[in-house]
Amino acid sequence: MPYVTVRKENRASTHTYYNDWSNEHPIVFSHGWRRKLMKRVLATAVGVAACAATVMSTASGSGQVRFATFNASLNRSAAGLLVDHLSNPDVDDVFRRQIRNVAEVIQRERPDVLLINEFDFDPVAADLFRTNFLEVSQNGAEPIQFPYAFIAPSNTGIPSGKDLDNNGVVDTTPGDGTYANDSFGFGLFPGQFGMVVYSKYPIMFDEVRTFQLFKWKDMPGNLIPTPFYSPDEVDSLRLSSKGHWDVPIQIDRKTVHFLVSHPTPPVFDGPEDRNGRRNFDEIRFWADYISPGQSGYIYDDNGVYGGLTPGALFVIAGDENSDPLDGDSIPGAAQQLLDNPLVNSRVWPQSAGAVEASALQGGANLTHRSDPRFDTADFADVPGPGNLHADYVLPRKNLPIVDSGVFWPVLADPLSRLTGVFDPAWLPVGGFPISDHRSVWVDVNVPGVQ
Repeated sequence: MPYVTVRKENRASTHTYYNDWSNEHPIVFSHGWRRKLMKRVLATAVGVAACAATVMSTASGSGQVRFATFNASLNRSAAGLLVDHLSNPDVDDVFRRQIRNVAEVIQRERPDVLLINEFDFDPVAADLFRTNFLEVSQNGAEPIQFPYAFIAPSNTGIPSGKDLDNNGVVDTTPGDGTYANDSFGFGLFPGQFGMVVYSKYPIMFDEVRTFQLFKWKDMPGNLIPTPFYSPDEVDSLRLSSKGHWDVPIQIDRKTVHFLVSHPTPPVFDGPEDRNGRRNFDEIRFWADYISPGQSGYIYDDNGVYGGLTPGALFVIAGDENSDPLDGDSIPGAAQQLLDNPLVNSRVWPQSAGAVEASALQGGANLTHRSDPRFDTADFADVPGPGNLHADYVLPRKNLPIVDSGVFWPVLADPLSRLTGVFDPAWLPVGGFPISDHRSVWVDVNVPGVQ
């Protein structure tokens, strides 16, 4: 798998090269040098590597590794704004305050391997966030080092050339909702709402698999709503609203596959339920990928077929936008992973802050069937959907869960300033000091790791 190593000394040139990136002909690099154009490769990966560093688990050699997922709402309204905000950390505005809050949560939670959802695609941004925020103490929290990172293009904001929302207009001009609806994944510009992986352990870049180009129609028994989509549109639809990545992490002599994604919210559509159906199948993708006998139809962006090797270790992570019992997702969507016999879902991360929020906010929360202690997202309470369990870290069944949690402090905790409650003062970044989602983490014992 081709990738880019971004170091501080070549940051500017890397950014210039990526301005040349297009949907049809991505530019692929290795070790900072420009390579040839490669046909049909849209998932240009980035390995953001720092100087040599000792890589250690938070568990101090005990074999425990902390995996986390965080929809941090580090998305902006126009291309380039995130890089601008990350490049100038000393500016005191709502954007920099939000970024500092996100970094502080990560510093206090101290994951070893981290997925951030809703991080606009830009290799420079991935490096700047690490250098200017994570590696700098926020409010006295200990800086955190991630020598390795991976970022790749997202389907969000890539024009499809089709009228995918059936409003009679094919919009190929970035910047408005019609363009976003007609893109392969909802986005005002290419890469909005993307994602990035950071790791203290080496990422096996040459073995990363991405599935950005996988066609929805190629999933057997898919839920594509027809005739809402015409046959021509069905032929072009991609399954991933952002991307599905298999990112192998080398932990001593073990390899753990970090399987990350961010399925579309099952709302913002019509009676055809196109987003609910897509959400269901995006979640199903990983259930099939890890299951021998179910994954033969899957192909990656390099044209290689098949899923995970039987017996391989994995951790599935991401904002799945699906509560097991509440909200608008198709019933059983989350259970495709939670009830999979290969997944360790016996322990669900929880928080006291979520229980408190549900009681104080009322509204739709009062009729929920799911236990509020497992909620990970603070959504609108009137008319709903209320707070939901949307974000997951799910290890393989033979990775014992030692500890877990959701960063959602009760209001009496001084750290609740980081999560807060909805406040119009934060509207430029979504209405919260960090995000309407909370960071979720799980500590697992990796067999054979000292």
